[in-house]
This record gives sequence, C-alpha cells and structure tokens, in this order.
Amino acid sequence: MDIRNKPTDKMLEQLLSTNDIDAYFKENSGYFVDYSVAEYLTYLTEHMNLQKSAVIKKAELNEIYGYQIFSGKRIPSRDKLLCLAIGMGLDLDGVNKLMKIAGYAQLYAKSARDSVIIHSIANGKSVMDTNSALYNAGEDTL
Repeated sequence: MDIRNKPTDKMLEQLLSTNDIDAYFKENSGYFVDYSVAEYLTYLTEHMNLQKSAVIKKAELNEIYGYQIFSGKRIPSRDKLLCLAIGMGLDLDGVNKLMKIAGYAQLYAKSARDSVIIHSIANGKSVMDTNSALYNAGEDTL
C-alpha cells in the first residue's frame, strides 16, 4: 500500500484557490485516501512489526471478530477501532488519523469521555486501564 502524506491544510488551501479541479486532482492524485480501514490496519501492523493476534489480544476483542475486522468482513465501531488503536500502541496523531480514515470523529478534548481516552493514550494505558478510567469518570466504557 502506498501511503503518501501531504498536509490536509495545504491540500485544502490549494483546492480553495484553484479554478481547475481537474488539475487539482491530477496534482494530488497520490494523496487521496483510497484504502479501506482493514487495509490501513494491516499496513500499520506490518509497518510497526506487530502481530495481528497480539494486537487483537491487547485490544481485548474476540479473536474471530478481530480477524474479521482485519480481513474487511466486519466494519468496527468507533469504540472497537479505539481498542485496536490502543492495542497497537498508536499515539494520539495515529489514533486520529485512523479515525479519519474510518470516517469517525477524531478524539476531542472538549468531550469528557474522549478526554479520558486521550489521557489514557498519552500515558500508554491498556484497554483495561482505559475502561477503568472511563468507568470511574462515569463514562461509557469501550
């Protein structure tokens, strides 16, 4: 999978200032997200030298369900995707990129629940520890 990176704000600036949308598409064709969540998760595990089985276990997901997510047979909810991100040890930027690719809201510091999750990610907490912190804060667990 070819994952190129160009800052979104630069692409938006260029898009808003162009009169020729075809030229914009031609110039930026390699930067559009054209892969599935499953493909991106697989890319991440390979790129980070992780085993899917270990990620699924750390994510505290059912093994069959976890492999179905990686194969693209199941579309994970935002919470299950957060569990996988935590299981992979992604940092906040990595988690938010995964959320964007999946079409889910990024973690938002003005949300009490998301704040607990952000704090857990920033401090390298496990899914179990994150769920404990969410429960203690009166928020829904993952």
